[in-house]
Amino acid sequence: MAFFSCLAWLYVAGRLWQDAENRKVLTNLLYKNSLQRPKILTVEDKLTVLGCRDLERRIVEAEMELTLAKSQGYLNKQLQQSGSSSGKKLLAVIGVYTGFGSRLKRNVFRGSWMPKGDALRKLEERGVVIRFVIGRSANRGDSLDRNINEENRSTKDFLILEGHEEAQEELPKKAKFFLSTAVQKWDADFFVKVDDNIDLDLEALIGLLERRRGQDGAYIGCMKSGDVISEEGKPWYEPDWWKFGDEKSYFRHAGSALIILSKNLAQYVNINSASLKTYAHDDTSVGSWMMGLQATYIDDNRLCCSSIRQDKVCSLA
Repeated sequence: MAFFSCLAWLYVAGRLWQDAENRKVLTNLLYKNSLQRPKILTVEDKLTVLGCRDLERRIVEAEMELTLAKSQGYLNKQLQQSGSSSGKKLLAVIGVYTGFGSRLKRNVFRGSWMPKGDALRKLEERGVVIRFVIGRSANRGDSLDRNINEENRSTKDFLILEGHEEAQEELPKKAKFFLSTAVQKWDADFFVKVDDNIDLDLEALIGLLERRRGQDGAYIGCMKSGDVISEEGKPWYEPDWWKFGDEKSYFRHAGSALIILSKNLAQYVNINSASLKTYAHDDTSVGSWMMGLQATYIDDNRLCCSSIRQDKVCSLA
């Protein structure tokens, strides 16, 4: 009986030891599997996820509001405070497009409708800045750039667009560079683009702008539209003619000779210049930018330079 009792005890002890080892192995396997299985979210975890989603939604809404504010011409505080170099609110900045080979034209302007020297500074005291607008040569620092720098040191009446290459094929982009540079340099109610082939009645233009002062969203000019030229090689050819529909007609836009934008429209161009599409001509490019905005189109026949009106503001030079 003692012998059989010992055998029974050894058997039971062996089974218990084997079961303990099996339980240990199973416990390790279950632990490893639990690490690989998805975590069961508690109520607190679910609330955290919902909070993140709510925060993400509010971020998206804030970004949409910021985009809307930018589209309406609002700038960040730093840019708004840049203003003009004198800190004075101006009526207008007038940019006269010019080129490297147009020195004779510039001299003619300086002797006619455009003041020079002390008279130019007195005009700025009245709130009107006039500058010849030009980019840089494709070969930076060459004789073309040096001649412009030398002329500017003498006359101090240039706005040099450092990021713009002065070339005929780059002319549509010049409007973006001019408006972006001018709106950061001066705090003015209006920004005016003028071609170098017209003469201005400067006092009449100032009077026109004075009467419009404080009007946001003003897009002023000699409004026109016309056929889109789709035949390559013809004057005024538009490579993107197919974008203008079956009738191939341009939308309403201010003619190239003289274009006036209020401050908030110029700010819009500055903010969004990187994404604004340009077409073959600068006036249709500016017109396309205005189409998606709450701009007030002001068609003024006095700004039609080829008009026969006696009280016109500009005339062909």
